[in-house]
Amino acid sequence: DLATALNDRGQVRYLRVEFAAAVRDYTAAIECQPGFEVPYYNRGLVRYRLGDFDEAMQDFRKVLELNPQFEDAALSLKQAILDKEEKQRRGY
Repeated sequence: DLATALNDRGQVRYLRVEFAAAVRDYTAAIECQPGFEVPYYNRGLVRYRLGDFDEAMQDFRKVLELNPQFEDAALSLKQAILDKEEKQRRGY
């Protein structure tokens, strides 16, 4: 389906380090199918990698709302929280 295709294209763009394009594809996949947790997770990973911890945490929380058993999302959320706290502690 279209949401899966957009998510897959986002993955290719992510691997090519085309982060803005990947985020656009993941967002489009979410708009096509708001209950599809995978593009939220993938978008959260990109946002985390870019240091946008608040947005990443928002995406990881949405994944867990849709699928509480998504263990990688729970781990990623915990790591984003820790990294945000460390960033704040260091003052940057």
